[in-house]
Order: sequence, then structure tokens, then C-alpha cells
Amino acid sequence: MTSVKLKFRPSTSQGKEGALFFQVIHGREVRRIKSKYRIFSEEWDARQGKIHLPLPNSPRYGTVMSILFSVREELQVLEKIILGFEDSGRPFNVRDIVDKCVACSPASGSVFSFIRAQILHKRQMGRIRSSETYQSTLNSFMRFRRYADLTFGMMDSGMIELYEAYLRNQGLSRNTSSFYMRILRTNYRSAVDLGLVRDVHPFKHVYCGIDKTVKRSVSLADIKRIKGLDLSALPLLDYARDMFIFSFCTRGMSFVDMAYLRKTDLANGYITYRRKKTGQLLTVEWTRQMQDILDKYPPNPTRYLLPVILREDGRERNQYQNEMTKINRRLKEVARLACLSVPLSLYYSRHSWASIARRKDIPLSVISEGLGHDSETTTQIYLDSIKSYEVDRANKKILEGL
Repeated sequence: MTSVKLKFRPSTSQGKEGALFFQVIHGREVRRIKSKYRIFSEEWDARQGKIHLPLPNSPRYGTVMSILFSVREELQVLEKIILGFEDSGRPFNVRDIVDKCVACSPASGSVFSFIRAQILHKRQMGRIRSSETYQSTLNSFMRFRRYADLTFGMMDSGMIELYEAYLRNQGLSRNTSSFYMRILRTNYRSAVDLGLVRDVHPFKHVYCGIDKTVKRSVSLADIKRIKGLDLSALPLLDYARDMFIFSFCTRGMSFVDMAYLRKTDLANGYITYRRKKTGQLLTVEWTRQMQDILDKYPPNPTRYLLPVILREDGRERNQYQNEMTKINRRLKEVARLACLSVPLSLYYSRHSWASIARRKDIPLSVISEGLGHDSETTTQIYLDSIKSYEVDRANKKILEGL
């Protein structure tokens, strides 16, 4: 009979991290197998014999969570080794277990486990969208690796260049591949900070920037044409169009914020809500156009204002995501009926509101406030295409006399 327990030995120096190790007992023999991870005394629950997580808002939470996942990986490896000896039917002792464990021990932490810990940390902090982007990156990198885990020490510039080539061969744009690269690089740098690996700068030869893209906006005349479509015989397209117009009327409110608007957020002629993305508090005047859209649909049986989330069953986020996918698909048909040449989506409402406001000479600071941006620099990204528009208009005036 073999038993394995995780143990902790505090440091003799005050304020220093103590050592984690596994105690292996077999045939009355006891041996210790040192873990490569260390924690502070207050991060160990001596009564239950396990790692104690600090509060989610603690600066150590993510670090300890990563250590917890990595120690579990070490324990699983150790348990597999013991099971292998037991299944072989041959006699073995503790020394055999220790020797095999040392031979199988990786040089540094598991990349997959490390990123999983970061995902869990973000979810517990309520940063759901961020956790989803981390999960997408992990899924992509795992597919590239054909699901073979690796250590951070195995990551070099050659591997990362191959991963970039893999992403591009999948048909992803440079911005999308860069998005995955930046998230992977963030996790690598976190591992460096934790001392799990020496930084060999594996991302130095891949693109981690952001290319300028064609801005997704339509004119006010286009918005009017969309709004004026008679879609009474096509209720699904009608609903998609209404959600688009509602977003435009609320200064380009993102669909996630629309979906989670509560009935109590509408009071005294104003909507007051916090942006899911930034947490910023915004107030929007309730207008006739918004009321007209709300009046078209039966009252929502849930606490939410708009007919997006219709069941409070713990799967509200799935409902919102499914609706967003359907609406964006149907908006392509709405654009065709409105004789637009753009692949209309909900995101066009936000860019369009900003672009139309700028063309009406509304100050950048006001537009920034309306969009709920933290700085005018962010707003300017939305409006870069306006510069091109103004230059083209100036060029037309010059060429008139040619």
C-alpha cells in the first residue's frame, strides 16, 4: 500500500516562502519528493493539509491559483508512476518511486495548467469576456500542439514562429493571430515573473501589434434607410434591425450591455448602467425612438429590460451570445434589403454613431464621453477613418479646378 500527501515546510527566515513537498510512504518507508513551487505560511491550511487560496482581489491570488493547479499536475504524475509500479506486479520500493519521479519531472511548469489557472482566476474576478479570450487562445495553442502539453522552458522563438504560421494557414488575419500571440506572451511573461522559466524572448520574431482596419461605419442616410425598412412580414429581421437601431440610439451601446439592462436601470427618463467592458457608469437619456422599440415587444418576464435574456436559469450569458450571433447573421440580410454594400453587424452601430457625431463637428471629448471611453486616444481609434474622409473631401475641392 502506497500513500502520497502534500506537505509544507515553512521557511526559517521570516517573510520568506516555504517549501511544498510530497510525502510518499510505501512498506513503512517514508521519502520526501520536493515540489518546485513555494508559498508563504499564510497560504497553507495546516489543519486540512492543503493550499489555502487568498481572497480573489489579493495580488497573490493568481500566483497561488497557478501554483495550486501546477501542484495538482505534479501529484497526478506521481500517482501515475505509483499506479504503473503497482500494475507491473514487480516488487518496488520508495527509492524506485523517487527515482522515476525525478526522471519524469519537467524543468518548469505546465503551460496548459498555468493558462487554465489564469482563466479560472479571471472568472472568479468576474472578468468573463477576458477569461473567454484566454480559453480561445489555449484551445488554439493546444490544437497546434496536438494536445501535447509542454513546459515554458520548451517555448522558443522557433516554436512560436511555427505557431504563427499555423494560425495564418488557418486563414486568420494578422490582427487575429497577433491577438492570440499577445495573450500567450502575457502568460509567458507571468511565468517569467514567477521564476518558472528564464526569459529567452520567444516572441521577438512574431507580430504582436495591431494593424489598422477599415472602420465599420455607415452614414446617417444609411441608418435612416435601415430604420425605414418595412420588415413587418419578417419578424426575425425586424427584431435584428430594432436591436441595431436601439444600440445606435443609445450612443452605440454594446450588445452585452443591452442584454443585461435591467428594468430598474430605466428611471426618471434616463438609463443608467455600467459598461461590462470597463465598469464605467454611463447615463443615457431615454428617447421616443427607444420607447417605440420597447413597445413593439411583450414585457420581458425577467428582470431585464429588452427581449434578449428571457430566462433566468443560470445560462443568461449563453442566451446573450446566441442572440448576438443570430442578430449579426440576420443583419447581413437587412443590409442587403437596405441596398448597403457592407457586412452589417451590431458593431457598426457604435462606429457609426462616433463617425456621424464627428462629421457633425461634435467635439472629440463629447464623443469620448458618449462612448464611455477612458481616454480620447481610444476614441480616436474609432475615428481614424474620418481623417481619410476629410482628406478625400479636400482633394475633391482641389481637383474641381483641374
